[in-house]
Amino acid sequence: MTVLKIEQLPNNKTLPEYKTEGAAGMDLAAAIEEPLTLNPLERTLIPTGIKIELEHGFEAQIRPRSGLSIKHGITLINCVGTIDEDYRGEVCVPVVNLSNEPYTIMPEERIAQMVIAKVERAEIKVAIALTATQRGEGGFGSTGKN
Repeated sequence: MTVLKIEQLPNNKTLPEYKTEGAAGMDLAAAIEEPLTLNPLERTLIPTGIKIELEHGFEAQIRPRSGLSIKHGITLINCVGTIDEDYRGEVCVPVVNLSNEPYTIMPEERIAQMVIAKVERAEIKVAIALTATQRGEGGFGSTGKN
């Protein structure tokens, strides 16, 4: 098991937490003092009140919470954010309201989830040509509807 060190900042009242035994991600809460309303298509950066230190060879992935996404249209601007092992600043969450109605984020509301993942670094080799495949250069939708 990897170790995640967390520095709790003065604005933090809720540490990340796995809500169930089988949860892949730990919930991140909004470290805000008062409610914050996001209008339709409005985006903002929400602080979590924590700094983290990852072990070498790991990253933290910041992902949307599915309930907020489907019920209220609140998701992340960059879909999945990556926190590199050498970043030591506050973890902040870039959220956007994709719904047609304003949504108010409450202090300590769970706004995203964080997954710790192993990272493999690739050795880059320049090639004159790549190995041919049946799919070839077929892109979006090239394998059919079903």
